[in-house]
Amino acid sequence: MKNRPVEVAIAILHVSGQFLMQLRDDIPGIIYPGCWGLFGGHIEAGETPLYALKRELMEEIGYIPLAPVQFRCYSDSEVIRHVYHAPLTVDLSQLVLNEGWDMGLLTPEDIRRGSCYSAIARQVRPLGRPHQQIMLDFIDWA
Repeated sequence: MKNRPVEVAIAILHVSGQFLMQLRDDIPGIIYPGCWGLFGGHIEAGETPLYALKRELMEEIGYIPLAPVQFRCYSDSEVIRHVYHAPLTVDLSQLVLNEGWDMGLLTPEDIRRGSCYSAIARQVRPLGRPHQQIMLDFIDWA
């Protein structure tokens, strides 16, 4: 019997042509360790993707966007990613990073290049491959 794909809800939060991304912890056992990715996470039983997105954002950065809009749904045999977008309406200094190694506003150039410097990690770190593709699709669409 085939396992059902995991479902996640993730957010493209944008401000002034830049995109808020999370540098994932660099620990074994997590997917895309030490890579830049989008904030969000697993959809729990009984949750809608939008509810899960808001819960995850509150847990991860203490922020819930006013009106997230669904962008696209990406799926493969292992994961279904429900992707939403919304403007980031607070200054980065008002966010509290509760999960991850770092966060930052990445430019379209960072995303196209597939990497970005982290002052906390003190090194250039790659974007997770599916997150880079989602962001490239969004940049082309927007």
